[in-house]
Amino acid sequence: MAAHHSVDMLDTCWTSIDDLLSSLPSDQWSSASLCPAWDISGVVIHLVAVEEMLLGSPPSAFADNLPFDRVVSASEEMSGLDPDALLARFHEVTAARRAELAALDADGFETAVMTPVGPGTYGRFMDVRVFDHWVHEHDMRLPLGLPAHESGPAAERAIDEIEMSLPYIVGKRIGLPDAMSITFELTGPVERLMSLRVDGRAAPIEPTTDTDVVVTCDSTTFAMLACGRIDPDAPISDGSIQWVGDEQWGSTAARNLRFTM
Repeated sequence: MAAHHSVDMLDTCWTSIDDLLSSLPSDQWSSASLCPAWDISGVVIHLVAVEEMLLGSPPSAFADNLPFDRVVSASEEMSGLDPDALLARFHEVTAARRAELAALDADGFETAVMTPVGPGTYGRFMDVRVFDHWVHEHDMRLPLGLPAHESGPAAERAIDEIEMSLPYIVGKRIGLPDAMSITFELTGPVERLMSLRVDGRAAPIEPTTDTDVVVTCDSTTFAMLACGRIDPDAPISDGSIQWVGDEQWGSTAARNLRFTM
C-alpha cells in the first residue's frame, strides 16, 4: 500500500504519458499543445524539469520556498534535446521519482512545505503534481485526437483541484451576484454535482439542481475551460457546454471558468 494516494495516481499519469510519447513519431513532438507557448516537447521538458527540482531532496528542503530557478535552468538545458534523448530523460527521472516516493513514509508526506498553491504538506504538493500531469497530458493528447484516462483516480483528483477553486471562480471570475446560486453538473467521465451560493462571498452548498443557474458539460471540457486551454466559444457553439436557468449568468459562467494557466 502506497504511503499516500498521490503515488499511485502519479504512476498512472507517468505510465499514460510514457505510452503516448513512446508511440509518437519524432516529427509530432513539434506539434502544438494546448499550452500556447509550448509544443509537445515543451510540455515534456516542463514536466521533467519540475520532477528534477524535487528529485534527491527530502520534503523538508521545500519548507520555505520552491526553487523554481532550477526548473528554468533545467528547461533551458533540455531545450536542445531531440525526442529520443528527451524520452530517455523522462524515463530516467520518473523512475528515480517513483523509487523516491515509494521509499517515503507517511510522516514524509505530512511534512510542512511550500506548494504552488501556498503552504501545505508534501502530500498536498504531490496532489497538485497529479493535477499538473493530468492537465498537461491532455494538453498533448487532445490536439492529436488521443484522449486518455479521462476517468479514474487521477482524473477525479484533477476535478477535485478545480472544485476547490470554485468559490474563487464563481465569486471573482464569473462575478455571480449576491444571493444567487449556481450548479455545475459534470456528466462524465468524472460525474460530479457542485453547487455554490453567493452570500457575501461564494461558498459551496449541498449539491442540488435547484439553483438559479445549472451549467452542464463533460468533465474534460470543464477541466480544459477551467485551465484556460480552450476558447469557450467552441464548446458553447457545439453544445458541449450548456446551461438552464438565468440566461445571462449561464452564458457568463460558461465563458469565465478559467482560473489558471
